[in-house]
Amino acid sequence: MLKVTLKDGTSREVEQGTTVLDFVKGLSNSLAKKALAAKMDDKTVDLTTKIEKDCQLAVLTFEDADGRWALRHTASHIMAQAVKRLYKDHHVQLAIGPAIENGFYYDIDMDKQLTEEDLKDIEKEMNKIVKENLPLERKELSREDALKFFQEQGEGYKVELINDLPKDAIISLYSQGEFTDLCAGPHVLSTGKVKAIKLQSIAGAYWRGDEHNKMLQRIYGTAFEKKSDLDDYLHMLEEAAKRDHRKLGKELDIFSLHEEGPGFPFFHPNGMVIRNELINYWREVHRRYGYQEIQTPMIMNRQLWETSGHWDHYKENMYFTKIDGEDYAIKPMNCPGGMLVYKSQPHSYRELPLRMGELGLVHRHELSGALHGLFRVRNFTQDDAHIFMMPSQIEEEIQKVIDLFDEVYKTFGLEYHAELSTRPENSMGSDEVWETATNGLRNALEHRGLKYVVNEGDGAFYGPKIDFHLRDSIGRTWQCGTIQLDMLLPEKFDLTYVGEDGQKHRPVMVHRVVYGSIERFIGILIENYAGAFPVWLAPVQVKILPITDKHMDYIELSPEFSIVEITVPRSFQNKTLVESNIRAKYGINVVAIKRDENLIVSPQPTEHLLKGDIAVVVGSNEGINSLEALE
Repeated sequence: MLKVTLKDGTSREVEQGTTVLDFVKGLSNSLAKKALAAKMDDKTVDLTTKIEKDCQLAVLTFEDADGRWALRHTASHIMAQAVKRLYKDHHVQLAIGPAIENGFYYDIDMDKQLTEEDLKDIEKEMNKIVKENLPLERKELSREDALKFFQEQGEGYKVELINDLPKDAIISLYSQGEFTDLCAGPHVLSTGKVKAIKLQSIAGAYWRGDEHNKMLQRIYGTAFEKKSDLDDYLHMLEEAAKRDHRKLGKELDIFSLHEEGPGFPFFHPNGMVIRNELINYWREVHRRYGYQEIQTPMIMNRQLWETSGHWDHYKENMYFTKIDGEDYAIKPMNCPGGMLVYKSQPHSYRELPLRMGELGLVHRHELSGALHGLFRVRNFTQDDAHIFMMPSQIEEEIQKVIDLFDEVYKTFGLEYHAELSTRPENSMGSDEVWETATNGLRNALEHRGLKYVVNEGDGAFYGPKIDFHLRDSIGRTWQCGTIQLDMLLPEKFDLTYVGEDGQKHRPVMVHRVVYGSIERFIGILIENYAGAFPVWLAPVQVKILPITDKHMDYIELSPEFSIVEITVPRSFQNKTLVESNIRAKYGINVVAIKRDENLIVSPQPTEHLLKGDIAVVVGSNEGINSLEALE
C-alpha cells in the first residue's frame, strides 16, 4: 500500500496503480465531480494519472488557478478541433495553443483569413464538441513515432516542436474523438467539463514570436464551468472597456502620451492635482510611521551598477550615457542609491530599524509592443522604502509595514489579498537565514490573521517576499504592494551596524512599495473610480454653474474645498442634468440647485437647469457637510 498525504496534512493508504480520480472518489463523490486536475508532489497532473509511489496530493477545482488552467487548456484543444472540422479544405496547420491568464489562444496557419463572423461558427462547433462529451486520452510515443504521426498529418509546426525537444523529453499526445494534438497536458477528463465558452478576438502572431517567421492567426477565447460565471466575466470586460484609463485620462484631461516620447507619460494640470495629492498623502502617512525621506541621483556611474549586479543582469532594461568619457546609467531602481545613503555613516543597533523612503523617478526600457497607457511605461516614480534592521526585528517590522499598507488601501476603498513567495532553487544565503526571513514574513501574516497564498519557490534569489494584490470595484486584481527581504545587496555593498556586543553585523534589509508606482496607481484609480474620484483626490472638488452673471457675487463656498471652478455655461440653459453631460464628463454629482429662494437638494436627473439657477456639483455626496454656501 502507498501513502497519500493530503493538503490538510492527513494521509490515506491506497493500492499502487489507483488513478487519482478513483482515489478522490474514495474521499468524496461531490469533490470528485468538481475535480478538474490534481497536484501531485507539486506537479499538476490529469485525474487519470496513476498513483505509483508515496506522494502529496491536492485536488484542483475551478477555484484553483491550476484547475482553471487545465480547463482552459482543454478549451484550446476543443477550438483547434472545431477549426479542423470546419476548415479541413483550407490546409489547416496547428502551432501552439496554451491556456493563459483568464483564457486561452491557439495559433493557426491556414489558407482562409478568419473574420469575426467566423468566430461565431467556430464557437457553435465548439459547443457541439462539448455536448459530445469526448474523453481526453493521453498516450506517450517515441520521438520517431511522434514525428511520423505528425508528418503524415501534415502538421509541420508540431514536427518542428518535437525536433526541438530535449533528447530525454517525454513526448505525449492527447486525443478526443478524431482529434489528436501534441501536448504535455494536463487536461480535464472530457470535453463536457467545459460548460461555457466565448471566442473573443483574432490577432496576428509571428511563429515563435520572431518577426522573420510566418504570421499566424491567433484566436483568443475564454472558458468557464458555468454560464453565469462567463456572463459575469464578460460584463466585467464591458465595464473595464468603459473605464479604460487611456480613454478617461484623455476625456478628463489627466495625462497624454505622444509619439515624441513613447512610453513617457505627460501629466496635465488635472493629473498633477491627483499626483500631488497622492504624494502628499504618502508623505503624511510615512511620517507617522517613522520614515525619513531621501532623494538619490537619477544618473550614477557604471561601477555602482556593477556592484549592485544590474550591469550584468539587468542591462537590457537600462538606458545609458557617457560623462567625461566614463559610462553612466540612468537608474532603473532606487535601491543602490539607498545603499550608499545608509553606508555614508556608521550605524548602531540602537538606530535600527532605520526606515528610508524615496519617491524616485526610474527609467526601464520596455519593448514598444508592451507599452500600455500608464500601466506599462518607460519612466515612473516608485514609492520605494528600504528598511534596515536586525534579524530579531523582522516580524515586528513586517507587521508595521502591513499596518501601513492596510491603512493606505482602505483609504482608497481597495480590498486586497497577500501571496507569500518562498525560496527558489537557485538562491543565495544560508538555510538558517532563509528560514529566519521566511518565518518572519509567514508569522507576520499569520499573527494578524491575514489570509494568504503560498507560492513555493517563487521568491527572488536574494530573499522571500509578500505581494499584495488589490481588488478593484469590478473585481479585477492588481499586484501593487510588495514587501521583499533582501540578503544580497547588504552583502554586495558591505553594509554593517555595530551590535550590542561591539562587533560589526550585517543588517537585514526590506524593500517595500505601497503604490508600486505613482503612474500605474493613478491608472488603477481612474479605472476603479471610473473617473469619479473621491473629493479629496478630485481635480475639481466643487463645480458651481451659475446660469447668469448676476449670481457670481452671491456665491460663497466653505473653505473645506480647495479646488473650485465657477463658470457660466450658456449651453446649460433649459437642459436637463442628463443632457448637460455633467456626470458623464466629470464623473461627479449635482447635489443641489438654488432656484429663487428655494433650495432643491439631490435634484432628479431629469430636473431642468433654468435661467437664474445655481447648481453645485461635487465629486461625491460625502464631500458636502452643509449647504450654507447657498443660503
